[in-house]
Amino acid sequence: MQLTHYNTTFKKKSHPIVLVCDHISNAPNIGSLFRTADAFGIEKIIFIGGPIPNGRKMTKTSRSTEKVVPYEIRENIEETVQILKSSGYEIISLEITDNSRPLSSSTFHKQPLALIVGDENFGVSKEGLKLSDSVIHIDMFGQNSSMNVVQATSIALYEITKQLM
Repeated sequence: MQLTHYNTTFKKKSHPIVLVCDHISNAPNIGSLFRTADAFGIEKIIFIGGPIPNGRKMTKTSRSTEKVVPYEIRENIEETVQILKSSGYEIISLEITDNSRPLSSSTFHKQPLALIVGDENFGVSKEGLKLSDSVIHIDMFGQNSSMNVVQATSIALYEITKQLM
């Protein structure tokens, strides 16, 4: 019998992870990020930039998880990252750069961490990358050098939470 969210036996668990969304503005992506954050039991989401769309496209993909996942909206990534660092968070950006290391060979410590994910078109901002303690990427084996922010975030959170358990 197929199980639903009403009858699964998954144990609820939270992780000391903050997801920092660097100028992500696509409503379905935002909804899906809420759903992903809920699935992996992360602490909260911080959206950098303006207000997030709360319309039908966002709520349809979130499946009401925007009501249970804490979130904040902040204007400035530099200030946000500095606050997280001063609170003891390790700052990790998910981006392909000339010095990023593969997610598959990364080790995550049992301390609070913030994962910065970037805008659908331009990725993590230069400011976000500069302030990161490390930058990780997902190895790609096809012709494309990137994937949708939600899929990439899901893959990264799977690996990170697997190591923190």
